[in-house]
Amino acid sequence: MRQAVIVTGGTVDFEFALSYMKEQKTALLAAVDFGMEFFRKAGVKPDVIVGDFDSVKQETLAFFKGQQGIDWLSLVPEKDDTDTEAAIREVIRRGCKRIHILGATGSRLDHVLANIGLLGLGVSCGVEILMADSCNRIRMVKNGISIRKEEQFGDYVSLLPVTPKVSGLTLKGMKYPLFQYEYSCFSSLGISNEIVGDEAEISFAEGILLVIESRDGE
Repeated sequence: MRQAVIVTGGTVDFEFALSYMKEQKTALLAAVDFGMEFFRKAGVKPDVIVGDFDSVKQETLAFFKGQQGIDWLSLVPEKDDTDTEAAIREVIRRGCKRIHILGATGSRLDHVLANIGLLGLGVSCGVEILMADSCNRIRMVKNGISIRKEEQFGDYVSLLPVTPKVSGLTLKGMKYPLFQYEYSCFSSLGISNEIVGDEAEISFAEGILLVIESRDGE
């Protein structure tokens, strides 16, 4: 399966992001605007650079402009989508079926919420998209999934409905199980569950669910 790692312009924990990126061997690497700063510091050349370049330092932009073997997707600042959305659509166009997004969280809550919403592009296109930082891994699913305890990210698993209702929600192998539950929006019922078995099984009949694996920050 071809996969991509996108580093965008939010908060990036350098050591975490570098380790995470190295784990995704042979992935297509995409830098989005200010995300170019991470690649320069890491000494890694991205395969694709996307952005309107309104936030990256000019010396970093010039540094990568002087290198060969990089594909550029230059955007204008006045547009209807974000640089991150353009990058996701670009790597999907290139055939990537699993996308990891780093640097998608931070102090700009509007951007964080928009980036979480962009996980829906994967749902609509049949592409797995995972958004990660040092404390969270987030994905959006329309089918049931299993999470092995030994492979989970962090200590907690939280579930939030994206659609008005998620019908028939059943949780097995978790501290707070459910059976055929209709989970509606405007409820915090699904927050901070824990995997107690070898594997957690999350299944539902209809709807779209946000799955957040997390741990407390230091």
